[in-house]
Amino acid sequence: MVYFFSKRIQVIVVVLCLLLSSTPFCQSTEQKKSVPIGQLKFLGEYDVPFNHQYNNTTVGGLSGIDYDSTQQLYYLISDDRSAINPARYYTAKILFDQTGIKKVEFVNVTTLLAKNGKSYPDSKHDPGHTPDPEALRYNPVTHQMIWSSEGERIVGSKDTILENPEVTIITPSGKYIDTFSLPPNLHMQATEKGPRQNGVFEGLTFADNFKTLYVNVEEPLYEDGPRADITENNAWIRILKFDMQSKKNTAQYAYKLDPVAHPSTPAEAFMINGIPDILSIGDDKFIIIERSFSSGKMACTIKVFLTDISQASNIIHIPSLKTNATFHPAEKKLLLNMDMLGIYIDNIEGVTFGPRLPNGHNTLLFVADNNFNLLEKTQFLLFEVMP
Repeated sequence: MVYFFSKRIQVIVVVLCLLLSSTPFCQSTEQKKSVPIGQLKFLGEYDVPFNHQYNNTTVGGLSGIDYDSTQQLYYLISDDRSAINPARYYTAKILFDQTGIKKVEFVNVTTLLAKNGKSYPDSKHDPGHTPDPEALRYNPVTHQMIWSSEGERIVGSKDTILENPEVTIITPSGKYIDTFSLPPNLHMQATEKGPRQNGVFEGLTFADNFKTLYVNVEEPLYEDGPRADITENNAWIRILKFDMQSKKNTAQYAYKLDPVAHPSTPAEAFMINGIPDILSIGDDKFIIIERSFSSGKMACTIKVFLTDISQASNIIHIPSLKTNATFHPAEKKLLLNMDMLGIYIDNIEGVTFGPRLPNGHNTLLFVADNNFNLLEKTQFLLFEVMP
C-alpha cells in the first residue's frame, strides 16, 4: 500500500530455496488436496538490510511471495510504483532449517512490462498507467506468472485519476500476456462507489490444481460498508473467484474483518485493518492474513486466520453488503496472533508455503513490506506447520 508509507512516517519516531534434507511442499504441477494445519510454530526471523542493492535496483517494498518447488526459488514482488526503479519482481534463494533462516540471497530481478512491451511509467510522468504491484504467484502448469495491481483513485478539485485494479498474466521474463476481465463492481469511480484508494487487489492464490484463482480486496468497497474501526462495525470485504481458462469472475464471497487492533494516537489519526494476502490450503479453505496498523504504534498487529468458504453465499449479484444481510459469510478461525510471539512485527504483506522440513512438516514464510522506510524492516518470518 503506497499511502501506508506516507501515513506511517508521520507518526513513527525513533523511540526458500535450498533446504537441507527436505522435500518440496508439493509437486510442481499439482496442488495438494488439503493441508492440515493445527498450529504454527515460530522458527525464526531474517531481516534484509535497508536499501539493499541488487543489480542496480533497491530491494524493498516486498509485498508478495511465492515458492517454485521445481527450481527451489522464491519470487517476491516489489510495490515500488516505478518511482525508485521500474516495477519489478525479485527471485531469491532462502536457506533455512528447523533452527531458523540462515540466508536470503537475491539471484535475479525482472522488470514487469506493460502491454506495449515497455516498463511501466511512474506517477509523475503517467499517473493513469502507473501500477501498484501487490501480489505475485507462479503457475507451474503454464510456466507463467500472475500479479495484481491496486490501480489508483484520486479525486480532487483539479485532477481526477481513475485507474482500475488489474490481475495480469506475464511470462517469467516479465512480458505481458493477458489481463483478467474485471467485474463491474471493481471499477474505480469518482463517486463513493466501488473500490477505495489503495484498498483493492492485495492478495491472490491459485486453487483447484491451478484451474481457479482467488483474489481479495483489502478493504470494503464503498457500497459494502465502512472501513474497519476500533469497534465492530461490519467491515465486509470480498474474495473473488476467477476461472483461469475464461479469466472471468465467477463468484464473490463475503469476509468480515476484525476491528483495528489498537486506537490511533491522536484519536483522529490514520489507522487500518485489511487483508494483505491469502493462501489456498485446499478444499475451499485458506490462510488469510489481517494486518492492523494504528498511528502512534510502530509495530503492526498481524493475525492469521483459517478461513472456509464452502458454506459461504455467492454474493456476486448482491450490489451492497451494507443493505443486504441475506448472505452467509466465510467462516474464520484465529490460527495465530503474532503479537503473542514477543518480537517486533512489521508490515507483513505476503505468505507462501516453502519446502518441507526433515520431519515432514510443511513450512510457511511471511514477508514484510518496509515501504522503503529506514524505520521499517524487510522482514522474513519462518513457521513450521504443526498438523
